[in-house]
Amino acid sequence: MENIYYLLIVGLVFWYFIHLRKISEYARNHINQYCNTESLQFISLARKSSRIRFNKQYGPHWMSIFEFEFSGDGESSYLGEMQLRGYKVDNVNMPPYKIN
Repeated sequence: MENIYYLLIVGLVFWYFIHLRKISEYARNHINQYCNTESLQFISLARKSSRIRFNKQYGPHWMSIFEFEFSGDGESSYLGEMQLRGYKVDNVNMPPYKIN
């Protein structure tokens, strides 16, 4: 009977890593699209945090925060922050940046 619990735990850990990878791919696609529409150069993306949140409006959902590096002029780089609620963009915060 305990073998079933071990398999369940291993399966949940495996699912968790696959789910986080899928969220990261959606984040990369959203950031690439955002940088293309704003005429910015996308440099890199990193996950800052990812956790389950509960509220009355959305119920249980994944809230992920990503930091991304971008450039407006091709010489300098800046850090922005994007929040994802599930697979959808909730908020994008960017500092003032220099453009060409």
